[in-house]
Amino acid sequence: QVQLVVSGGGLVQAGGSLRLSCLASGSTSGFKSMAWYRQVPGMLRELVADIDSDGRTSYEDSVKGRFTISGDNAKNTVLLQMNDLKPEDTAVYYCKGVFVEGIWNAIYWGQGTQVTVSS
Repeated sequence: QVQLVVSGGGLVQAGGSLRLSCLASGSTSGFKSMAWYRQVPGMLRELVADIDSDGRTSYEDSVKGRFTISGDNAKNTVLLQMNDLKPEDTAVYYCKGVFVEGIWNAIYWGQGTQVTVSS
């Protein structure tokens, strides 16, 4: 079992920055990948950025060059640094972790955190 705890988020003006943190605890030795998703009411949850166990990253097109996902293995934490925030980045942000458990890829979600960007 893995627990993911999200921190960060809040209210910021357009052009500002926020940093989200996702702390993993429990049976984390099977870490495979971690991702940040976001969701606005009435819309599907969308992938924002992800990072795998080799440190390879990928980003949704609208956040490229503004968001950076990074991992701190020593702290079992994945960060999402969000710069130059835009009103359209307003959403509830979630982290998702994939961990190998035996022959399975187990998926865990952290609680959401609200990010609100005012114009």
